Amino acid sequence: MDHALRLDRVGRRYGARGPWILRDVGLDLPAGTLTRVEGANGTGKSTLLRLLARLDAPSEGRVEGRPRTAYVPERFPAALPFTPVGYLCHLGAIHGLSRAGAGKAAGEWLERFGAGGFARTPMGRLSKGSSQKVAVAQAFVAAPDLLVLDEAWTGLDTEARGELERAVAERTAAGGAVVFVDHDPRRLAGAADAVYEVRDGGVRRRAREEAVVPDGPCAVVEVRGAVGAELPREVLRRAVSVGSGEAGVRRIAVPVSHSDVVLRALLDARPPWHVESVRTEEGR
Repeated sequence: MDHALRLDRVGRRYGARGPWILRDVGLDLPAGTLTRVEGANGTGKSTLLRLLARLDAPSEGRVEGRPRTAYVPERFPAALPFTPVGYLCHLGAIHGLSRAGAGKAAGEWLERFGAGGFARTPMGRLSKGSSQKVAVAQAFVAAPDLLVLDEAWTGLDTEARGELERAVAERTAAGGAVVFVDHDPRRLAGAADAVYEVRDGGVRRRAREEAVVPDGPCAVVEVRGAVGAELPREVLRRAVSVGSGEAGVRRIAVPVSHSDVVLRALLDARPPWHVESVRTEEGR
């Protein structure tokens, strides 16, 4: 599997004699995967994300890979001398988009996160919640190969939080790598391909069976396929559970945030799967 980024024995400290925040960290971010980072406050999660986003350089070790990267920091600098649409167009141009392409993408992403109504309002006049919508919208403008999210859901309303989860699922389905920190253990629970814990200056990968199982709503999709057909790998990757019903019906439970991606994968398969029903169930 191709890797968007890899850390090889990376350490980070501030100052030649400062204490080590992180030491001897090895971490792979394969393309097309979702990675969750956990840990108590002050353990170095944000430092790790800044290293992944290449905003900080390691004090030792190597960061391998040069993906197009977008980053949503824990604290977004809202008082920038731009309007939201101007800021997104500026970032799009930096990433190589044409003026027209950047403008189109900016408008689409601001609308998608509910920020279209204040697209031309000076950013210094926006509320904290509105600023956060701009922060997440800017991360998707140039279709990044690596998306780094540091508490990106904090401050968003319910609709925008759900939209961000859907956008993350779409980005990984398109081959991008996404790594995120969030204080809510239910955030994208069961959807991550890997979970890492930052503790005592190190980063440890948790075994898959330790991962949190979502206790929120799941989409349950019932499908029927051709004789001998196998479910697409994209579907199996994202499924919380897969079962069989009567007359060859397959029953697939996935996090609601990934339901659109799963349905698209089923319908795009060759031969396509016939979707018989989709419903939401609580507390799987």
